[in-house]
Amino acid sequence: MILELIEKRNNTNYKTEAHSEKPIRSIIKSISWRIVGTIDTIIITWLITGKITTALSIGTIELVTKMILYFFHERIWNNIKWGKK
Repeated sequence: MILELIEKRNNTNYKTEAHSEKPIRSIIKSISWRIVGTIDTIIITWLITGKITTALSIGTIELVTKMILYFFHERIWNNIKWGKK
């Protein structure tokens, strides 16, 4: 639904853009990057606090929120023509 609104507003969609990524690619990239980022956050939090439960709690919250933010960040950048051929 959100993607449809963005596509209507921009009069374009990923199917008609030759250099555009499909939303599923952004989703997979979001997940893989968040796994790396979350492991990093958990390790850093554990080293600072010395508490694995705190580190896992922060890592879990951060995993969900940053994955959602990254997905929308990717979709917005995909609509920006700067730097594309």
